[in-house]
Amino acid sequence: MKKRVIWAILMVFLLPLGCFADIHPTAVYTDKTGAEVTQDANFTEEAPLHVTFYANAESLDARASLEWHFHHVGRNGETNITRYEENTSYDFAESGDTEVTLCVVLDGEVEQSATIVVTIAESHLEMPNAFSPNGDNINDKYGAKGVNGDNPTTHWKSIVDFHAYIFNRWGQKLYEWHDVAGSWDGTFNGKPCKDGVYFVVVKARGADGIEYDIRRDINLIRRHNDVTNETGGEE
Repeated sequence: MKKRVIWAILMVFLLPLGCFADIHPTAVYTDKTGAEVTQDANFTEEAPLHVTFYANAESLDARASLEWHFHHVGRNGETNITRYEENTSYDFAESGDTEVTLCVVLDGEVEQSATIVVTIAESHLEMPNAFSPNGDNINDKYGAKGVNGDNPTTHWKSIVDFHAYIFNRWGQKLYEWHDVAGSWDGTFNGKPCKDGVYFVVVKARGADGIEYDIRRDINLIRRHNDVTNETGGEE
């Protein structure tokens, strides 16, 4: 009889503990270099960014459920989204901080939680005014600063919409591309363009809402290899 009473008392105290789970949320995504990244702590990246969040829940009580809460704070205010699946995906397209919180919920009460803060960087975009497509693998491509793998501090960041057009001095369109990681190789209809001055028009938008309208001359220089995308040449 005493054993039954002791067992009943233990069950009363242990029952609430059953709703707890071992949760270890992780964020998995592909970065701009094409590498797969797994994060289990706060991190900073650039938009657009597609992330899959995994709960990695163990010993979850049958009466409990999992909820993901996305609380974003950006230049346009705050937004809140709730997801109810064990693993979920989210597209980050706006700069700012997003608290991604995984909750263990029982009877409408949060019994346990864990949070990862995802920070999306402010946008940045610059276009150089010279390149040297002479096959020496130094500044051979014309594109946003960073396309030739130069100084990462000048690399584009958080560009979610991009359109670029190359024209010759007579206004003829020679090339266009719609990916900020794209570039022009200095050819037209498969033939190398001559050394000289060309013109680029760029229309782009950052994750922070900044609109970029860039129009500038481009110096195409095949005979020299001392032009760098980092400096952009002489203004």
